[in-house]
Amino acid sequence: MVKRRSANIIAANDVASDAGAFRAAVRDVRPLAQTPPPAGLSKLKPRARLRTAASPALDNLDEVMPLIGSVPPDETAVDAGTAHAGAALAVTGDGPLSFQRPGVRIQVMRRLRRGLYPIEDELDLHGLTQTAARERLADFIARSREGGCRCVRIIHGKGYRSGVRGPVLKTAVNLWLRRHTDVIAFVSARAIDGGAGAMYVLLRA
Repeated sequence: MVKRRSANIIAANDVASDAGAFRAAVRDVRPLAQTPPPAGLSKLKPRARLRTAASPALDNLDEVMPLIGSVPPDETAVDAGTAHAGAALAVTGDGPLSFQRPGVRIQVMRRLRRGLYPIEDELDLHGLTQTAARERLADFIARSREGGCRCVRIIHGKGYRSGVRGPVLKTAVNLWLRRHTDVIAFVSARAIDGGAGAMYVLLRA
């Protein structure tokens, strides 16, 4: 009991001596005088955060993502590495889709076809008109990129109810994604993920 009391007294003395030493060290310290700002100068406003530039597809949909009826069959796409629009329009309901921009490695396409990239978001365009699907797709890609998504799945269907016109929505999505600068590659999905009625889309990092 005596030992414990002695230890407490020693500890208290140490604390007191430390406090005394600190007070002695800062005895001559005086607070700095507040200098008023020069007259006529307003308080600096916080810098505004730079906004991310809007996706080009959202600026002019008719140019970047034209409706199928407005695309001449022999039109050459403007983006490097994009096939002729006529080739992009040659789509069948059960036919697989595939596209890659220059610089996308074969290993990347192989992994994409095998479904090895995690699907981070999904968009279902079933039952929409071309106009509605185009707006929904443009907004989806913009939001996915802002959210940091790299691989997404888009369900467009096989167009069996389109009759002799062929798969309108599938054809349109195929064309739009080829022309969209934020898309670097896409392939038709595996059967378990929708097969020829859906696709895996790789977005620009």
